[in-house]
Amino acid sequence: MTDMSASVSPVRLEGDLAPDLSRWLWLVKWALLIPHVILLVFLWIAFVLLSILAFFAVLFTGRYPRWIFEFNVGVLRWSWRVSYYSYSALGTDRYPPFTRGEVPDYPARLAIEYPERQRRGFPLIGWWLLGIPQYVIAGIFAGGAGIGWAGRNGNVGAPSLIGVLVFVVAMLLLFRATYPRPIFELVMGLNRWVFRVGAYAALLTPEYPPFRLDTGEREPSE
Repeated sequence: MTDMSASVSPVRLEGDLAPDLSRWLWLVKWALLIPHVILLVFLWIAFVLLSILAFFAVLFTGRYPRWIFEFNVGVLRWSWRVSYYSYSALGTDRYPPFTRGEVPDYPARLAIEYPERQRRGFPLIGWWLLGIPQYVIAGIFAGGAGIGWAGRNGNVGAPSLIGVLVFVVAMLLLFRATYPRPIFELVMGLNRWVFRVGAYAALLTPEYPPFRLDTGEREPSE
């Protein structure tokens, strides 16, 4: 059985707030990250295809192939570093490395505990049905695509909560050269929630994400 009350998540997401962030660099980070974006497009295509393969592996064998797990976790790790540098956190001005591997001294880090066994049939039952509330919440935090209204030219999506907070941070950096720590800790908590749900959706962990906002730079120890 999946333990929904577990206090320690197998998905570990951390970030160290840089003390000397630039006032204006965030204005051009989108351009600086073009090489990362191009590579991540191809990596995410592979991520989706391999996740489909892992779906059937878990369904029939109860095991997530280790080599697929390592690849997919690497894609998430790379994505988190880019997100942290750019518009999901603006937590550092240190350019993210081009690697799926661990970089312990980089300010943004992600690790997921490998599940030795998963329940057969889990992808057909618990994975999508139990995950619906979490997917809705994560969509509000990260995308907001499901909340909007019909405009004259079609649907208009609401901005994500993370996006709104990071916009406030960008303005504070530009005009006051400051990143309030309470906002940073909240941004970290929201990103942590989103990545936990993403890992669960990709079957990287059978542990149901907690309905808990763990704010701060570090994961809770218990």
